[in-house]
Amino acid sequence: MKKKSAVLFTMLAMLPGMAFASIPYRVEQIDTPVEQSISGQDDQALARLRRFYVGGAYNFSIWNNGADDMVSISGDNTSSFDVVAGVRAFDIFRIEANYIRTSAKWNAFELTGDTAMINAILDARIGNLYRLFYKQRLVPYVGIGAGVSWNSVDGTSIENKITPVISAMAGLSVELGQYFALDFGYKYIYMFSPKFDAISDFAPIAHQFRVGARIHF
Repeated sequence: MKKKSAVLFTMLAMLPGMAFASIPYRVEQIDTPVEQSISGQDDQALARLRRFYVGGAYNFSIWNNGADDMVSISGDNTSSFDVVAGVRAFDIFRIEANYIRTSAKWNAFELTGDTAMINAILDARIGNLYRLFYKQRLVPYVGIGAGVSWNSVDGTSIENKITPVISAMAGLSVELGQYFALDFGYKYIYMFSPKFDAISDFAPIAHQFRVGARIHF
């Protein structure tokens, strides 16, 4: 009986020490930080890490011909430049503001415009490859845009110095890492008629070929 009591007393005396011995282990489990990392499985990694961008482009524009009952005009090819500033809402979708110094020429007159547009662009990323390798070098894109142009003209006069402009675009981006991209694209531009005195109801239209670059940050 005394031996059983001694064993029971010894076990009870050891319980506090066993409890204290387990505390460091539990504290270590609670306080150990969980490692956070960006992996190839994060389908919005690029949008969060490199959300904003700025860039510029050179544009080669082919302007349309026009005719009415009195006169016929021929469009010339022109060059222009634009600048962009954008935000990537998702990895496959971005919105950008675009300023274009428009230069349009016909054999009868010349139009110069300051054009501001907002573009919505969808990047055609291949989801499974992007998530697996965390990068995709060649990214096709399509988009639409809308804005206004402040116009002046030489060789005739216009009734509307401010006209709406809409566009549709498609192209290919070459992404050289996370920070830098080259754009090669086509843009269709339609300017609502400024109402030229030289020709009635003539709306300038351009087929524009574009080479540009973007820097992401």
